[in-house]
Parts: sequence; structure tokens; C-alpha cells
Amino acid sequence: MADAPKYSDLDVALASLTRIEDVRAFLVDLCTPAELRALSERWHVAQILDEGEKSYRDIQAATGVSTTTIGRVARFLRDEPHGGYRTLLGKKDDS
Repeated sequence: MADAPKYSDLDVALASLTRIEDVRAFLVDLCTPAELRALSERWHVAQILDEGEKSYRDIQAATGVSTTTIGRVARFLRDEPHGGYRTLLGKKDDS
């Protein structure tokens, strides 16, 4: 990722948080309510897409998330090399 160096301090800050309450407090301080909602929606869509049982239209109807956002999340799950969603989805499967 070309922009990775400017995010390194944020990466370290997030990785240092071990309690869910601390993660939540940090995100609330860091993000606007709209940004938190968007992040939460994307994560929810990633979980639904990972299950593989619903169409984009079904997901849109169930969540209210735009098909554009659903498509973007799907692209990152399927095609992008970063693996962020996959890493967390794998942890969810392990629990």
C-alpha cells in the first residue's frame, strides 16, 4: 500500500488496544458518528458476504447499505491483496 507510512502510528495505536472497551472508546473519539456507522456497515456486509448466501440486492434490502458499498466490500474480500477482512473473518471462524 503506497500510503502505509502515514498510517503507521494509527496501526500501532490500534494494535496496542487489548480491551474491547478501550477499542470502542478510541473509535468513538477518533471517528464521527457517520464514520463509525460506515465502518460498522462495511464490517456487517463483509460478514454477510462471507456467508455467501445472499445477493447484493438481498444484502441491500436487509441492511440499507448501497450496492456500491456492497460491491466495494466484495471486491476487497475477493480481489484485493491486503487481506484485512479475511484476517478478522478467520478469527471469527476460530472462536
